[in-house]
Amino acid sequence: MRIHMIGIGGIGMSALAQLYLRDGHTVSGSDREVSPTTELLETKGVRVSIPQKSENVPAGAEIIVYSDAVWEDNPERICAKELGLKQISYFEALGEVSKGKRTIAVTGTHGKTTTTALIAKILKDAGKNPTAIVGSIVPEFGSNFLSGTSDIFVVEACEYKDHLLKLSPTVLVLTNVEWDHTDWFLTLESEIETFAKSGEKLPAGGALVTNVGGSNIAPVVARTKARAISYVDEIVPELQLIGDFNLMNARAAKSAVKALFPDIADSVIDKSLSEFKGTWRRFEVKGETKEGAVVIDDYAHHPSAIEATLKATRAKFPDKKIIVAFHPHLYSRTRDLMDGFVHAFVDADEVVFAPIYPAREEPIEGVTSDVLAEKIRATGKFAQAFNSLEAVETYLRSVSASDTILMTMGAGDIYKVADALALN
Repeated sequence: MRIHMIGIGGIGMSALAQLYLRDGHTVSGSDREVSPTTELLETKGVRVSIPQKSENVPAGAEIIVYSDAVWEDNPERICAKELGLKQISYFEALGEVSKGKRTIAVTGTHGKTTTTALIAKILKDAGKNPTAIVGSIVPEFGSNFLSGTSDIFVVEACEYKDHLLKLSPTVLVLTNVEWDHTDWFLTLESEIETFAKSGEKLPAGGALVTNVGGSNIAPVVARTKARAISYVDEIVPELQLIGDFNLMNARAAKSAVKALFPDIADSVIDKSLSEFKGTWRRFEVKGETKEGAVVIDDYAHHPSAIEATLKATRAKFPDKKIIVAFHPHLYSRTRDLMDGFVHAFVDADEVVFAPIYPAREEPIEGVTSDVLAEKIRATGKFAQAFNSLEAVETYLRSVSASDTILMTMGAGDIYKVADALALN
């Protein structure tokens, strides 16, 4: 089959493209700009067209897969519609490729990517030969995709727009529940409802792996016919990853693997966990500046994730000055979680902001990085906003010193600043 993927550089889309390739399909795609994932795909023989335009849709294409960042007015989607081509979203495609598989789906507000990667690594190390789609590049896999030969499918499942409901997992890992994706879930209750519907879909012989006593979890547990397994008391080894939150991710991963494969020895699981080095953009130490400042990049973009990551950073580097450059992601999230953001940077010595990364949104009046910086300054902490990533990079270079941690954070393009700084 000839498949064209619009937004192929997306972290999930690029992994799906590799799965299609493995299964013998002809794959092409397009994106707005070059990225580590488009470069990865090019090395695997996928033709990636940049930028997006109607002539990128290849003659003979049989199906179009598009990412959530690609709207109906995209020129390639318009062209596909005019040609009468079938178009499906990324998660609809995942639902199709996972049919008939023993699927472990990982969802929740925080920790999805690390937990998914850990599960995949454990199963690989245990000889179970899983296929996995992970929301980041995993060094051990050399990719965000792990090609396996069994019927085991491990996948990161986002709740946004109810996407996880397109999947039919045997094991559902629900890491935790907080209000997020506020442009889709107008209330926390509506988000909980989506998680509960996913729990309802589990087969009676399946498992819901979660923190049974955690906040906002009870309504999900109450509506599943599957067994509910609490991961919080699982014993895990010392990790190479920082923070209590990663211990919880490891516990969730270990519990999920044991739910599907009780025959795998704890010693095998623990060895795999202890050897895991992390993934791209999850507390990734990029290197040092020429002045000796340590450069770290992290994907945290929700207030509680930022707070937990910075707490762990402070514990690891108690004597360093921590300067955070944050790239707010989405106007709606910044507006709705503003109070949380104001207090999330307590363990940073200084915070600087890039302009809000709009992704799928139009600007919202009165919601800017300048407003966020002003609110943080009102708490007594030094904060300022800049009008571009280039300006952020220039400032960080000006404060680079051997006693300093320069940390970039956010779900947008802020990692490019970290890459530039680490190159000196």
